Amino acid sequence: MSNYDTVQVQRQGSVAIVSLNRPDSLNAFDAGLRGDLRRAVREVNDDPLVRAVVLTGAGRAFCAGADLAETAEKPEDFRVEDQLNGEYKPILLEMNRAEKPWIAAVNGAAAGIGSAFAMNCDLVVMAENAYIYQAFAAIGLVPDGGATWHLVRTLGRHRAYEVIVSGEKLRAQKCLDWGLCNRVVPEGELMAQALAWAEELAAKSPLALRYAKQALNAAMEMSVGETISYEAGLQHLCINSDDAKEGVAAFIEKRAPRWQGR
Repeated sequence: MSNYDTVQVQRQGSVAIVSLNRPDSLNAFDAGLRGDLRRAVREVNDDPLVRAVVLTGAGRAFCAGADLAETAEKPEDFRVEDQLNGEYKPILLEMNRAEKPWIAAVNGAAAGIGSAFAMNCDLVVMAENAYIYQAFAAIGLVPDGGATWHLVRTLGRHRAYEVIVSGEKLRAQKCLDWGLCNRVVPEGELMAQALAWAEELAAKSPLALRYAKQALNAAMEMSVGETISYEAGLQHLCINSDDAKEGVAAFIEKRAPRWQGR
């Protein structure tokens, strides 16, 4: 897979590992990282041999948010709105709409917009020393990157508002208790366990994984009745697919299925 200046992309079997790679800056986002990550996300999403992706950070942190050193040197005509919509939003949406699952393996801090990238993944595994941190209020800002969308839907309005304005570092166990992550593991086992989970998912029907993710994304904005109809349409596609036929055949023949994703 391709090499980038600030992102490492590796493939192990059907799993891609995308690592933010600015460890001296705790993987804080600058222009280089934004550009590299956008290209890396597109690369793994477009690769038919990749069926699951793990997103993590090199060194001591997942991502410390935006690089404030870059922000301090911004030109006079800089508009943060343009940067968020033009540079961050396409990456986040491409991950959110990907046909394959993304797993965040969170080591250390997931702060600022780094927390949005963690929450934007389909599944989240946190090391025991990891935390999610809405650092914005302390410097006179508000959450961005879709953080409020994720927080209010997971925590409810009152708790989400408290998390934002208090600036509390939400430790891994609290994130697990509150539904912001799926699993908490020892620090030294983070990547091994995230990869094992990704490999487990990669062995499942790509079609089933794709449509389950699509259904959940749609259900976030639909009524119950609309959701039932939407699921029915997806089920029609699944039940008539080659994967469904293969699943039945493998069950009858007592063998592992050979999924094609169609």
